[in-house]
Amino acid sequence: MFNKSADNTRHVNGPAHTLVSRSTEIVGDIHFSGELIIEGKVKGNIYAEDDSEALIRVTENGSVEGEICVPSAIVNGLVQGDVRAAIHIELAAKAVVVGNVYYNLIEMVMGSEVNGNLMHIGANQSRPNRLIANHKKLPFDSKSLQK
Repeated sequence: MFNKSADNTRHVNGPAHTLVSRSTEIVGDIHFSGELIIEGKVKGNIYAEDDSEALIRVTENGSVEGEICVPSAIVNGLVQGDVRAAIHIELAAKAVVVGNVYYNLIEMVMGSEVNGNLMHIGANQSRPNRLIANHKKLPFDSKSLQK
């Protein structure tokens, strides 16, 4: 009757879930693991370790004013700032990102908006590849495009 079963310890050691409810506003940076669900407002940067299984969800009425750096993200609300998803990002139908999106794998549903740049990053890269930064010339010149 009072013995601890294996099922009870599994819930304690499993991933943590954090909810920022609709009526909540957080001012400051958030460092998290597990799953972070944002239904309210966050004014600050949000971070999780790239090698973790952390996931952030910004719901339809949720908003973030700051940078998001996580392994995986699902956005269906407003993000004002850059988003970096080392593994996967999903932009749902009501997602609005005002900033750059750095991604390894991206899903965009019809209706989602990105008011910034989409920059692909490799699985083993912490920074995006840029043609300008690498100073590589394209195999054609601008004059050949005008013909």
